[in-house]
Amino acid sequence: MSESLIKVEGVSKKYCRSLKRSLWYGMQDLMRELTGRSHGCNEDLRPGEFWSVNDVSFELRRGECLGLIGPNGAGKSTLLKMLNGLIKPNKGRITIRGRVGALIELGAGFNPVLTGIENIFVNGTVLGYTKNEIKQKLAAIIDFSELNEFINSPVQNYSSGMKVKLGFAIASELNVDLLLLDEVLAVGDMSFRFKCLSKVNEMVKDSAVILVSHDMKAISRYCNKAVHLSEGKIVEFGEPQHVIDNYISTQIKHKKLIIGNTKIISDFKINGNESDSVDINEKSNIRLSLEVKKDINIRQDYMVRIVIKDLSDEAVTLSEHVISNIYSDEHKSNYYITCDIPAFSLFPGHYWIDVGIHSPSLRQTYELISNCRILKISGVCSRYGGYKSRLLAKWSIVD
Repeated sequence: MSESLIKVEGVSKKYCRSLKRSLWYGMQDLMRELTGRSHGCNEDLRPGEFWSVNDVSFELRRGECLGLIGPNGAGKSTLLKMLNGLIKPNKGRITIRGRVGALIELGAGFNPVLTGIENIFVNGTVLGYTKNEIKQKLAAIIDFSELNEFINSPVQNYSSGMKVKLGFAIASELNVDLLLLDEVLAVGDMSFRFKCLSKVNEMVKDSAVILVSHDMKAISRYCNKAVHLSEGKIVEFGEPQHVIDNYISTQIKHKKLIIGNTKIISDFKINGNESDSVDINEKSNIRLSLEVKKDINIRQDYMVRIVIKDLSDEAVTLSEHVISNIYSDEHKSNYYITCDIPAFSLFPGHYWIDVGIHSPSLRQTYELISNCRILKISGVCSRYGGYKSRLLAKWSIVD
């Protein structure tokens, strides 16, 4: 079997919701450690405390990539900070063998007043490389980071994307044994993101990688293990796609909103039924049923807007249409708005749908239903419209 690089045994970390009380608890814990009375003091929660990570155990070997998924506040970032040695666990033990490279927070590990090239030498030294060894890898690091003309500028002048590029270039080119990535790649541009993920795929052959991401496509493609964390505990550990499918089912159960008791939108259907699964290359139809009520004061012109988001609630595409004079006919109370889509130019996966009724300027919202449906796009991607591109669609009104 391949070498074990990281072993996590019953690790827990607690925090206090009150800053003032947290400082007081911190002083108490420090005094216990100094006086040798710290044994057993971390077993129970004190008033205001909660477990951010609770009894987590797993092992990762060389050649494995572990994906950490879960909702915000699940404890993923806290766990990575403990693995990187930034914070101490209250309970449990972490054993790590080899060099650790981490991109956990933007700018972490960089001295802002030093230039990019100076920070390369600082980080390389921390990882145990000599000055001559760093010089031999310097050109490759600068080339991968794509920061050639900015490498001699202070890091404090870098954008968030530039910091990610420099940090990833250092970690990948200095051949770390364990690489920790916490969603920071989402900040970079799309081309560099794919470049980094391809590099991760190469690094897994000789290293171990832990990837925290809301991008289920990346977890499924690059990881051979996955952990679903929720409220600090491991919900499931196993094969990535199986863990992802169960996680998505949990998300649907907790987040999906049923349309009803709304002011205007009375029904929402995709392809004429309640099924929300569509083929990526087939024509689709979204149909909204709108009910005009006398107590709703809407201008003659209004905008219908459909926004499609990834599972991290970030909009990836949208379509909108301004409709005029529909409310001038006092005898009608129900209308059907259809949105014909030639093909969803998105990557296969799961997406949330928001639907809203707004003023044409978007200054006023008459109704907005977030996460009214989850859309499953399947099939082989033959074309891609581009991240955050407009959704090609034809709108019409059916009496």
